[in-house]
Amino acid sequence: MHMYTEHFNLNLLPFENVPDPLFFYDYGSRAHIRKQIYGALQNSRGLIVVIGPIGSGKTTLSQMIKFDFSESIKLIWMGEPPANSANLYLFLAQELGIQPSSPEKTFVMRDIRNALLKINAEGKKCLVIMDESHLMSDDVINGIRLLNNLEEGSIKLIQLLLLGQEELMEKINSPEMEPFKQRIATLESLGKMNVDTMIRYVTHRLQVAGGTPDLISETGWEALSIAFNTGGTPRTINSLCDKSFSVAFEREKPAVDARDVYEATQRMRLTTDVFHYICLLNTKEREKELALEREKQKEQEAKNQESQPTTDKPVPKTANKPVPETAAELPPFSQKKEPKSGEMVYEIPDFSRMRSSLNGSYSTNRDDLNMPVILLSVSIITLALSVLFFCQRSEATGFMDCLTDLFNTVVGNP
Repeated sequence: MHMYTEHFNLNLLPFENVPDPLFFYDYGSRAHIRKQIYGALQNSRGLIVVIGPIGSGKTTLSQMIKFDFSESIKLIWMGEPPANSANLYLFLAQELGIQPSSPEKTFVMRDIRNALLKINAEGKKCLVIMDESHLMSDDVINGIRLLNNLEEGSIKLIQLLLLGQEELMEKINSPEMEPFKQRIATLESLGKMNVDTMIRYVTHRLQVAGGTPDLISETGWEALSIAFNTGGTPRTINSLCDKSFSVAFEREKPAVDARDVYEATQRMRLTTDVFHYICLLNTKEREKELALEREKQKEQEAKNQESQPTTDKPVPKTANKPVPETAAELPPFSQKKEPKSGEMVYEIPDFSRMRSSLNGSYSTNRDDLNMPVILLSVSIITLALSVLFFCQRSEATGFMDCLTDLFNTVVGNP
């Protein structure tokens, strides 16, 4: 038993990727397909085709069909198609326990027919299940068609169940395969599971294994839903859930959460949007922490205010007192404590008094600037007279020429 089964109190591993009929999800489209196949086999309708992507549960479905007819069926299992129709007939002959009198197809088919008649006379059926049937050659497909023609009255002597990926449908739809397509009694397709089906599927497997949905936390379910928002096959869902439980076990958690699912996606190299969900969770957790800190600070401040002693002090009446001359130096807002309530009240400043004080200061500073202004004016006049005197002594014909000569004289140019 795997070590995380004990940690989570499970009786079985819930997410093994093996075709175990015990874990078959007999709901929704899969239950419908199972009933359709069961009815076709029960009525000896012949050729049945089931198509689905890799890991969609085709093999598990075939095992469930085998379980349904365990006592009344002669099962012949083929893991993959043979190379040609001749090998197909020889393989069936050996599985039926007969030695063909000749390797020619005609004689082999005759011996197979006789063996099938004997099985049907015993009240049983012969079911041939061929997996990976999308790999069949055209010759094998034609051989399947000829086997389907083996009949006794209205009863098909052999039942054929073909399991394959979507490529098989492309072959069936080709014009040259029209005779084969017309002989298909039941054609079903196993698709990916949407989010709702995935949740019910995972819950089903947990319950079969002896667990409950609580083994996956709310954030864990959300992360799984995000991982398979475009659909998922049972094989991929099993793999991700199995690795998520392994991660949670390594971290000694009582349930799988979003971070365990994200770690599992990283180990499987799955491209999902779970990372963005983790970032969102981290942001929400930080916001909660900050909110708790603010609440604690408010509670502490309230306790500090309650612990400080309050004394009532008489406040002198100031209604008739003149305002001191230094009132302009006070800050814009002054605080006054009411004698009864103890609350801080902000008084509106006297802007007219502040403005008159500033005007007085400005007048004083303006008187101090008179002397520098006089000296600056005298300097400007002296400079202008010096320039005029130089222009009269120079041989310049105009004012601009005079300024040019003055500049050259100053910088030392001849």
